[in-house]
Amino acid sequence: MRFDGKVALVTGGARGIGAATSERFAGEGAAVVVSDLDQKPAEETAGKISGGGGKALAVACDVAQRDAVEAMVGQAVKEFGRLDFLVTCAGITRDNLVYKMTEEDWDAVIDTHLKGTFLCAQAAQKVMVEQKSGKMVFLSSVSALGNRGQTNYSAAKAGLQAMARTLAIELGRYNINVNAVAPGFVETRMTQATAERMGVGWEDFKKAAAENTPLRRTGKPEDIASVIAFLCSEDSSFVSGQTIYVRGGP
Repeated sequence: MRFDGKVALVTGGARGIGAATSERFAGEGAAVVVSDLDQKPAEETAGKISGGGGKALAVACDVAQRDAVEAMVGQAVKEFGRLDFLVTCAGITRDNLVYKMTEEDWDAVIDTHLKGTFLCAQAAQKVMVEQKSGKMVFLSSVSALGNRGQTNYSAAKAGLQAMARTLAIELGRYNINVNAVAPGFVETRMTQATAERMGVGWEDFKKAAAENTPLRRTGKPEDIASVIAFLCSEDSSFVSGQTIYVRGGP
């Protein structure tokens, strides 16, 4: 299997795209550190991997806290001896129109997505630089192009694309690839919560999204996980500093 002997750390790894990514890595032979804000869902996903014969470690971590992030990376290296892949899926939404958005709404989203990814990348690169190898993938979004009611989220997701490009420049000399993936509509707990907040039925919400997608279907977490896996494979060894949009169309 192409990831035999590799170690992956996935933040937000217990649910949605993060869980699909954790399971994809494990299915291809990697040991996986499943990180989530809450220990219980992290243990559930790690347990599913272990039950299938894979290697997994569950870690609770608030990615906006430096001490917690550094402890998480240290625990990963202590348990598995190395760190090959960092995938940052941890995220939240606090949507509102700009005149209604509070400073707390802004800070919470920016801290989780942008600061959290920065702290994880900073901690992971220490290990990867010493190894002279590594792959980082940041989860952006089509909302990086702008989306009504998401000033905070859009700014954070656009920032992740810029961060990936910059770190690709800085870390390339150490054989470290850094890229971003920007999903379109994907069926996750987060998009379901958006439908509920808007007062739209989940099935109707998905149907409308599919009708606005050239491929005429919605995305699944596994669709995104497959692209992340590609970016962590040797097939993408000359790809760095890029953002791949995975949205069922242009």
